[in-house]
Amino acid sequence: MKDLLILRDEIDLIDHEITTLFLKRMAISEEVAEYKIANNKPVFDRQREVSKLEVLSGRAKESLLKNGIRELFEQIMSTSRKRQYQLLAGRGITEKTDFEETENLVAADARIVFQGTEGAYSQLALKEYFGADKEGRHVDTWRDAMEAIQNNEADYAVLPIENSSAGIVSENYDLLMEYDNCIVGEQIIKIDHALLALPGTKINEIRDIYSHPQALMQCARYLEAHREWETHSYKNTAMAARKVKEDKRKEQAAIASGMTADIYGLTVLEESVQDNKNNFTRFLIVAGKKLFDGKANKISICFEIPHESGSLYHTLSHFIYNGINLNKIESRPIPGKAWEYRFFVDFDGNLNDASVKNALKGLKEETVRLKILGNYYCEGQSTAEK
Repeated sequence: MKDLLILRDEIDLIDHEITTLFLKRMAISEEVAEYKIANNKPVFDRQREVSKLEVLSGRAKESLLKNGIRELFEQIMSTSRKRQYQLLAGRGITEKTDFEETENLVAADARIVFQGTEGAYSQLALKEYFGADKEGRHVDTWRDAMEAIQNNEADYAVLPIENSSAGIVSENYDLLMEYDNCIVGEQIIKIDHALLALPGTKINEIRDIYSHPQALMQCARYLEAHREWETHSYKNTAMAARKVKEDKRKEQAAIASGMTADIYGLTVLEESVQDNKNNFTRFLIVAGKKLFDGKANKISICFEIPHESGSLYHTLSHFIYNGINLNKIESRPIPGKAWEYRFFVDFDGNLNDASVKNALKGLKEETVRLKILGNYYCEGQSTAEK
């Protein structure tokens, strides 16, 4: 049996040879890139790579070693492609987008819509983002808000996208793919739910609670302590408060913001009834035009990938290779494709950044579908490259 130190020395020599060969291979990849640039050929040739991986992995007899060879050369090929994308970018061949940079993202006379009614959290987000003097127009559903932009009946819509305790608003993720609208901003609002009822109502008189499903989820422990109450889902917290006012029944109460109590003449029976006292909702500001501010530092995209082993891993490697920080990744089922998913990713950066352009070029070539949802400013977030 050889001594361990001798074995390690032999491995070091082999690693040196592998590194030398890798650098030689990358140099040839650069020549391949030059050829593809001159002949207008795509970097990614899926069929050739699949065929080559089969041949290379076939040189091993054991299944574990077959998989190891495949994984090794998948990485080498992936790095080679990314280097080629960099060379293309150096020649000005990058992923072209139809986004336009502007310094005047929000016009003074902007028409804004939000889902719900007076006092909705979406309206609070609207006022925080656009200014306290902005009223906006309310619509019944989030789809109605997206339709209003598409039909040029509004310039902007305010949509909730996720809550810190209840999670994502899945319907709005789907609407971002269904409509060709663009995220131009975001606003985070602290959610502070209160129990609202008609004036003079005592808490032991209540039998029915109305609120939005997410608000009910956010108050699960509080509601669990009142099992005598029956909960009812409603389109919006403010609309639930309005129902209590209009029905004039003391056995009814709503969970909504304290602000709606003043709007609808209700009484706050209990404050801060949400389980998580640090409860926040992130709202998206969506527009019909593909615009972004030069100071934008956050990008949202969606992509679909082949339904095969390693697809997501190799797709995400474009962010690692280009030194881009991911903030969030979510998946949603693809309609009509059982057990297949599209992925929503938020990451640091600006569409003008070379690293972002390079990553998007690779993603465009190697995904089934790529959609840039928006490039916008997020307070407290650094840009990937400035």
